[in-house]
Amino acid sequence: MPLWPDRIVPLLLTATLLGGCTGTPKGTQPVTGFELERYLGEWYEIARFDHSFERGLDCVTADYSLREDGGVRVINRGVNLAAGEVDQAEGRAYFVREEDVAHLKVSFFGPFFGGYNVLVLDDDYRWALVSGPTRDYLWILARDPELDPEVHRELVEQADRMAFPVEEFIEVDQGERCEPWRQ
Repeated sequence: MPLWPDRIVPLLLTATLLGGCTGTPKGTQPVTGFELERYLGEWYEIARFDHSFERGLDCVTADYSLREDGGVRVINRGVNLAAGEVDQAEGRAYFVREEDVAHLKVSFFGPFFGGYNVLVLDDDYRWALVSGPTRDYLWILARDPELDPEVHRELVEQADRMAFPVEEFIEVDQGERCEPWRQ
């Protein structure tokens, strides 16, 4: 499904601003010992910082699969529940350095890449804390639509210790209102 026209301009602007911004937030380190094969598949967005390209979306998922060129195919999908409309974007991601370091660059538009950094990851690859290249972008992801509240609290605390503005987290609705939209 194509992106809504009112989302294309903010996405292009964001892509332009992030073009070449593939780093990690100062003072953070991506996970080492990362195994891409275990990370592939569907993830549910549990919480995020607000930004224009996901504003108003709930039921958000990210699906990662291998590309023929060795990169990662990224499908981000969300629903504007008030309007009853699906928003989907397809991108591609590549490792910035070694393939066992969870530091990737991701692009949804042409040559513009932004950082994708897995900062905290469950040993069983069930939940993750992911940042962009700066402290303006942060997500809590999980393999299931619900995350244990204790795990959620711990991830927020870890983000706080890394100096992210955790008060900016917004919770993503993954409840029963999302069921009609699940693929």
